[in-house]
Amino acid sequence: MFAKPKILLSWLVLLLSFASLFLSSWILLPAPNMFLLTLAVGAPEVSPWLLLLSLLSLLLSLFYIRRRKLQRLAYIFSLIGLLICGWVLVNIPLTQMQMAKAMKQGLGTNYLEQIPVQVRAKMQTHSFDLVNFFRGIPLGKTRHQKDILFASPAGVPLKMEVYQPAEVGKYPAVVVIYGGAWQYGNPHANSEFNQYIAHQGYTVFAIDYRHAPKYRFPSQLDDVRTALNFIRKHAAEYEADSECMVLLGRSAGAHLAMLAAYQADAPPIRAVVNYYGPVNLTGGYKTPPNPDPINTRAVLKAFLGGSLEELPNQYKIASPINYLTHPLPPTLLIYGSRDHLVEARFGRRMYERLHDSGNTAVFLEIPWAEHAFDAVFNGVSNQLALYHTERFLAWALFKYSSNQSIKAH
Repeated sequence: MFAKPKILLSWLVLLLSFASLFLSSWILLPAPNMFLLTLAVGAPEVSPWLLLLSLLSLLLSLFYIRRRKLQRLAYIFSLIGLLICGWVLVNIPLTQMQMAKAMKQGLGTNYLEQIPVQVRAKMQTHSFDLVNFFRGIPLGKTRHQKDILFASPAGVPLKMEVYQPAEVGKYPAVVVIYGGAWQYGNPHANSEFNQYIAHQGYTVFAIDYRHAPKYRFPSQLDDVRTALNFIRKHAAEYEADSECMVLLGRSAGAHLAMLAAYQADAPPIRAVVNYYGPVNLTGGYKTPPNPDPINTRAVLKAFLGGSLEELPNQYKIASPINYLTHPLPPTLLIYGSRDHLVEARFGRRMYERLHDSGNTAVFLEIPWAEHAFDAVFNGVSNQLALYHTERFLAWALFKYSSNQSIKAH
């Protein structure tokens, strides 16, 4: 009478082991469409959870599966899942060493010594903390203002959000530009990151811009430049130092951050942080990724108003890699090796061009990461990226400031 429940339990354990393998496999498999891209982005970032799931299914198969064939199958599924997840975790120390080396090569071996001690004291002490992975990265208390209207081009209300340290003061400014293929998104994106950075001693401005295809380039760049002018004009109101500013963007936002900072008439920008942003739109159109889940050429057509053959000059003007003719702000570029929206080879080439032209640049590559890896704030890749981003920001902003009124709380 107990045979059927035991058989059912065996199949459930087998299903669990298969589920652990299926989810873990997206750490390696390239996503052919946007639906599966979510799994490819998330799987490596939650690999410690997936490792535990694989371990659980392996243990359950030992105790609850009696049929040899089913048990062997469950073993195989679970072990493969364990190996895939283990590959990410065992590569963390090596990746951290490579990233630390790249930071020293780009900024100088003693760059950390240029950061005030009180600023360094608040940074993450480890590039990856398993405790923070499971409980979440502490964000700290901040002040937050929403729906601040800064412009209405063509009748479109553009708003920003401002995150400030809890204590009143005067702080360096970090302007954050969200991604979304230039077609969607809002300033509330990555709010955990904004809150965390504000707690480190910065005033964070998360800005908006008009979206393609209704509004095509250079509308988005115009909006970013308008936002920067607004921030400079109202800096004192938001306790920001207008002469001590960094632009940080993700994907399409990183593209706009670089373009805005690299203009010959750009306001004073201390540095640029590029998370997996397009840098060469001409090259991206000519050689899209394979697979190409977002349909790169369609996205670029919507953004620029036509194909490369129709608008070659627009593609050139819209590519940050073509603006390396004058001294530029120091640039941090962070890409995932498995990115199938903006391939890491473009970021690497941008770094090489910046370095060869005499500009300060750092290129960091995360072997297992896909596009938008930092969507999981406490995930594996974002912990590595955040660890080095906060050091780059502090080096770029606090090392310039002799003004004692700028606080680091």
